[in-house]
This record gives sequence, C-alpha cells and structure tokens, in this order.
Amino acid sequence: MTREVSADEFLELFRQARSDVFRLELRDCYNVPAERDRWEAFQARDWSRLDELNTAQRAAWMHLMRDVTSTGRRVERVRVITEPPTGYIQFELLLNAGNAEAGEDIRYLPRSEAGELALPSVDYWLFDSAVAVVLPFDDDDRLRGMELVDEPAAIEGFRAGRESAWQHAVRYSTYVTKWADLAESPPGA
Repeated sequence: MTREVSADEFLELFRQARSDVFRLELRDCYNVPAERDRWEAFQARDWSRLDELNTAQRAAWMHLMRDVTSTGRRVERVRVITEPPTGYIQFELLLNAGNAEAGEDIRYLPRSEAGELALPSVDYWLFDSAVAVVLPFDDDDRLRGMELVDEPAAIEGFRAGRESAWQHAVRYSTYVTKWADLAESPPGA
C-alpha cells in the first residue's frame, strides 16, 4: 500500500518506532522554506544570527530526537554527497553537531562510492524495517509530499539500501573534520 502521509502522522511514526529509524538522503541540496533564514545567515557567515535561528527553528526536532533515542531506540541517517561538498552540505555539516548531541547518528557516503552500491533512487525514512516514508522532490529540490509505503518488496529494497549505505558511510565526527575548513570559505552551489 502507498498513501500520502501528513506531517503529524510522519512525526508520530518516530514516537511509535520500537527499535530504529533510518534515513537515506541522496540530494546535495534541499530547498526547505523554513531553512531560508538560516541558509542566508550561513552564506553571510553571520554565526551569531545562525546560532540564534538554529536554536529556535530546530528545537522541536532536537527534542524529538532526544525523546526517541533516550529510550534506546536508534535514529540513523546516511547522506550521499558529492565531494567537495556543496555549500548546502557545508551548511548541514555545520549544523549537524546538534543532531549528534541529541542522539541522531548521521554518516556521510561520497557519491563516487555510492555509485557502486545498489541504493534505492529515492530519499526515504525506514521505521522498524517495516514501513517507509518516501520523500519525492521536484526539480527545484522542494519536497512534494510524503508517501507511506509498506509493500514487502519495496521495504526489502529499503532495508538492503540501509545496510549497504551504513556499511560504507563515515561517521559525522570523522567526516566533519575532513571538510571543516570549507565552512570558512564562500559556499559552493
């Protein structure tokens, strides 16, 4: 079955997860209207404004991550990225220290290595290896909605993608040091 999922239903899947949640991200840029102010502060290298905006805008997500992971459940994410990282990925690298502190384990997989793996071709969240939320994007990197998928063949493909990506990805703490100097230079496209 595939059906549209509301934002509230999506967040409830995190609360109901029994053991683990996994995300595969395949894009080098996400056009998220709620991030526009933070992105502009990052581009201007206005660190105090970025910190202020980040604290306010990410509070709900960080709270959810702490709630989920404090009970022993795992939240894991693999970002497939082009190297050197785009300006947007540099932006995410800077902000993701907060995710790690809240318990979300984010890892990075260079696109050049990912090309050799049989990964799904869509972004998705996988909950307890049983149900997925697929995230379709338009050509301008904007999310077009969320689709709940529980068909066994699709779920098996998402599980295999998770295992393969996770096995080859590098921890955030290691990856961020490789590109730390980029945050001080003008971001790329």
